[in-house]
Amino acid sequence: MLLDLSRIRTAHEHREKVYPADAFAADRDTYGVIAPVSLTFDLYKDKDEFRLVGRMATTLELTCGRCLEPFAWPVDAAVDLRYRPQSANAGEGEHELQGEDLADAYYVDQTIDLGQLMREQFLLALPMKPLCSDACHGLCPMCGTNLNRGTCGCRRDWDDPRFAALKALQEQHHKAH
Repeated sequence: MLLDLSRIRTAHEHREKVYPADAFAADRDTYGVIAPVSLTFDLYKDKDEFRLVGRMATTLELTCGRCLEPFAWPVDAAVDLRYRPQSANAGEGEHELQGEDLADAYYVDQTIDLGQLMREQFLLALPMKPLCSDACHGLCPMCGTNLNRGTCGCRRDWDDPRFAALKALQEQHHKAH
């Protein structure tokens, strides 16, 4: 999944490639790639700088944060990065990052690692809290039953003993009225 920049001879090239899902060793705790990954991009060359503009699409498998069941998460991400040689990353000390700095990446030995680019896009596409659906009921905190599939007989109304005195006052108030 390496792009050899030394073979780029024109100012603009178009590339399309589909990578099999098993080409990506995923972090099983975070996601799995379950569909082929389509990467389509235009590469613009300006001396030793390259701009990669395109799209990446696939389907990831995530684990629901409530019920712990796996579910499919479609990804269709736009990519727009400017690649500079690693030697341009020498730095002039500390400086505040600007918006355009976030679109900068660096290549080494005339090679861009497209696999790394796609893995970054996978991570950027992940939701903060993955949910199989907004209506997911999760797991029973007592017995662990998946409440999307059925119910359990667990009693979920728990009385905090610290509020027992307040509850007694409330009950006296209701009896009085």
